[in-house]
Amino acid sequence: MAMIYGNVYVAQISMGADLNQTLKAIVEAESYHGPSLIIGYSPCEMHGIKGGMANSQKEMKRAVETGYWHNFRFNPRNIAKGKNPLTIDSREPAGDYVDFIKNENRYTRLQRTFPDRAEKLFERAKAIGRKRYHHLKRLQSFFEPDESLDSLSTK
Repeated sequence: MAMIYGNVYVAQISMGADLNQTLKAIVEAESYHGPSLIIGYSPCEMHGIKGGMANSQKEMKRAVETGYWHNFRFNPRNIAKGKNPLTIDSREPAGDYVDFIKNENRYTRLQRTFPDRAEKLFERAKAIGRKRYHHLKRLQSFFEPDESLDSLSTK
């Protein structure tokens, strides 16, 4: 939502998935003269990751690979440069989304208690994750510079 304003630096990061993207987002946000918003995915102890918090970096990577989380950066400075301000840093979701969420006790508890409901919710969440990725791709197209509009402003 903040991206629509056009003057807010926005990034979504997951350090375990892509350390370089995380650092780039932090540097860009810090150097931006205006409001900046960085949203980071970070598992916590309450997620109940199988194998414990020692596996949090792997969990962050799997979150991005499966489409549970998407990494991107929206840099308003690129608009003035005639570049697309929205960079999607994560790939199209691949891997087993449901297997990913079943690696966390907060979801497996639901499955043990309400197995039929849980399976439906897991599949729905998987579809929503893919839909969010395709929504980001549409937003990227929306922000693509339009040279035909540039010619109108110079006349």
